[in-house]
Amino acid sequence: MRLLTALLSIGTLTATSAWTTASSSNSFRSNSVALGMGSRGADKAASRKEWAAKRGMAEGGDDSSAASGFCTIIGGGRIGSLLVKGGESLLLKRGDSIPVDNEGTPILIATRNDSLEKIIEECPENRLKDLVFLQNGYLDGYLSEKGLADNSQALLYLSVPALGVDATDGVTSVNPEGLTAATGVHAQAFADRLASLGLKCNVVTPDEYKPAMFEKLIWISTYMLVGTVKECGSVGEAGSEHKDLVEKVIKELLAATAAKEGIEFAEGAVERLAAYTDVVANFPAAVKEFSWRNEYFYKLGDEACPTHNELLRECKEKGLLGFDLP
Repeated sequence: MRLLTALLSIGTLTATSAWTTASSSNSFRSNSVALGMGSRGADKAASRKEWAAKRGMAEGGDDSSAASGFCTIIGGGRIGSLLVKGGESLLLKRGDSIPVDNEGTPILIATRNDSLEKIIEECPENRLKDLVFLQNGYLDGYLSEKGLADNSQALLYLSVPALGVDATDGVTSVNPEGLTAATGVHAQAFADRLASLGLKCNVVTPDEYKPAMFEKLIWISTYMLVGTVKECGSVGEAGSEHKDLVEKVIKELLAATAAKEGIEFAEGAVERLAAYTDVVANFPAAVKEFSWRNEYFYKLGDEACPTHNELLRECKEKGLLGFDLP
């Protein structure tokens, strides 16, 4: 199995401002010039530029940005603002709706997971297949329920400390080729956009993507949990001060996931996850977005995930969780 199955990430690295559904009085059509009104490509380009001027949309700051094709970006936070710089873009912020035009071009969703419901509900029917999910956590069940299981997805390994600050790529001593990966019909377009920003992205098959996604999920569910229950200041501290416990939980979750999903993980997962922790060592440890992260393993039961589940209950007893366990 290719080394790309070693991909891992950190949920908060993709945090952006939340999506707010537009009211009818604030819809895309009433706030802006609708894209694609004319039949000519030049008319569409002119519409996009006019809309961009009103919304602060960027089309890339240098000639290299032209290398990536047009896309729509939802969310003007750290990741969304970064992606806008990678090429011709339509940036949708609060009060904006997804246009029916530009079918067949990517719609990059750079928002938190809890914003997905309204985005999907408000998306024009002909554009649903163009939605590209950049969120962290376990999305498979949710996307299947929405009929979007085959949509493009990406695992982001990008650190953007503040709005407008240059991104740091997710390159580790174990994975010098970079850790970001994308799959689906728009995977190459997304990789091209990152390339125009000097960032790496591996285009992978769905079969390669699945174990990579679970390794990412295991990383964030383990280091954040151990760091929280042991009241560590960072994931790096969790990894260094509680190495044995971290490794125990990782191995437990790898085995439980392999049995449940019928997938195989490449050798060296513990080392791969530790290498990524070194890159983001100062990141605070906190258990959050439970329904998208630790809940997957919690619901596998105490027989499959005894240590993980006990640590969650210990966090709850100590008052370290901001939610109730199921």
